[in-house]
Amino acid sequence: MSVATLVGRVLAELGVETVFGVVGSGNFHVTNALVAHGARFVAARHEGGAATMADAYARMSGRVGVVSVHQGPGLTNAMTGITEAAKSRTPLIVLAGEATEARSNFHIDQDAMARAVGAIPFRIRSATTAVEDAVEAFRTARAGATVLLNLPLNVQNEIAGRGEMWNEVWRLVVESARAAASVTLERPAPEADVVRLARLLSGAERPVFVAGRGARHARSELLALADRVGALLATSAVAKGLFRGSPWDLDISGGFASPLAAELISGADVLVGWGCALNMWTTRHGRLIGEHTRVVQVDVDPAAIGAHRPVELGVVGDTAWVARAAEAALDGPPAQGYRTPGLATRLAEGVRWRSVPYKEEAGEGRIDPRTLTIALDDLLPPARVVATDSGNFMGYPAMFLDVPDERGFCFTQAFQSIGLGLASAIGAAVALPDRLPVAALGDGGALMGISELETVVRLGLPMVIVVYDDEAYGAEVHHFGPSGHPLDTVTFPAVDLAAIARGYGCAAVTVRERADLGAVASWLAGPRDRPLLVHAKVGGERGSWWLEEAFRGH
Repeated sequence: MSVATLVGRVLAELGVETVFGVVGSGNFHVTNALVAHGARFVAARHEGGAATMADAYARMSGRVGVVSVHQGPGLTNAMTGITEAAKSRTPLIVLAGEATEARSNFHIDQDAMARAVGAIPFRIRSATTAVEDAVEAFRTARAGATVLLNLPLNVQNEIAGRGEMWNEVWRLVVESARAAASVTLERPAPEADVVRLARLLSGAERPVFVAGRGARHARSELLALADRVGALLATSAVAKGLFRGSPWDLDISGGFASPLAAELISGADVLVGWGCALNMWTTRHGRLIGEHTRVVQVDVDPAAIGAHRPVELGVVGDTAWVARAAEAALDGPPAQGYRTPGLATRLAEGVRWRSVPYKEEAGEGRIDPRTLTIALDDLLPPARVVATDSGNFMGYPAMFLDVPDERGFCFTQAFQSIGLGLASAIGAAVALPDRLPVAALGDGGALMGISELETVVRLGLPMVIVVYDDEAYGAEVHHFGPSGHPLDTVTFPAVDLAAIARGYGCAAVTVRERADLGAVASWLAGPRDRPLLVHAKVGGERGSWWLEEAFRGH
């Protein structure tokens, strides 16, 4: 058994079920070993797409994601997706061949690349340590990190063992490692901090919870605690849908918050961030935190506490554990808190963005993006997973497309790269095959990642791909245009994206007005035997208001 084969077998034994990637000579054997031992391999058309697919798969499935790439250029091609994953603390393993000979044209310092973007480098050191090295990389990723597992070419070909005796030895090693890897990752918090949190909440008249990525597993615990103290519930964008179904759900906090949600969040007397960075995006540069609001932050990472703003109380611990402990520390009956009958009526009538009146910006063959997105929200089935790219358009799907739960929204925006949206939707679709995948893209991001349309078609994904086309990098147009700067570098001639999509094997429709969406209804009613691209020619002279928030940070 070669080392490459052994590593693939170990990872499969540890529970790796799906691997994304582009296969070259340096990752050929480890990828084949994973497949031979039960893993599904999803071939992408570009390593950047493969890394983003694995990232999205991990976020939506709750499992460790794996991407397999060639040494050198295979890794460099994947780096933007790896950076996004590392910044998001996605549990991800990057399997990469490694040319250790300095004279090889494939040789680069792969460890330094990983560290530069926040990933953690590991290496298969030898045949005798291969199992140990692979297990440690897996355990580190599972704990919430993006890991580069280097596979040196000279080590891959070493013989790790022969015969049934060796097979039995490594099987026992892997079984013990699997038992260790299955141990809960919950981290208790200091009792004194939990008691302080409970006291703050028991005295609050207008408590608000804002849950982020680190609380997506804590829905039931946070709902129970919120019911005890009368808290309203909001999320950062990456946790959208976490509190769906609660009448006290404000949806997203920050630049995407509706006017009523923003009013209520800023009116809190106690605000608790649960696994949430409370950064400028989630707080509108701090304006959603009132002058006298007492701020608490709960996070498993001590370095996250107070990283973006001062907090009165920082509690280091797992969010689900802390919420349970805080509820247990409360005395007395449930409090009304923020939850008055009058407020319940206001929320039911006006907390959703689609309840906010707007002046239509359409005409000249273009549809208002709000009108488009509301109509799609009505047409698409509730069982959906929405993945968005970045750009001027990105708030429309975030604000106007509903999702059923925290696994319904895949938001890969920690690095703010455009071009990741389509690959994100593919990874989410593989993770959640029982839902309709929806990719929301701008024209710039769509063209950056368009090679993965072939992947969507090849996999037979019944995906709806919505392209909000303003024929520009709209963020830059609206940022620099008002100051009189020339915009030739960020505007482009019209492209027939529907025709391109048909060339890949998609169904496609160009939408210029609401009536054109009848084709979407027809596709939904049909066999859905191929993906549908909706090429929406969108209007709107004014820049997106969430971009006004964003550009204040640059």
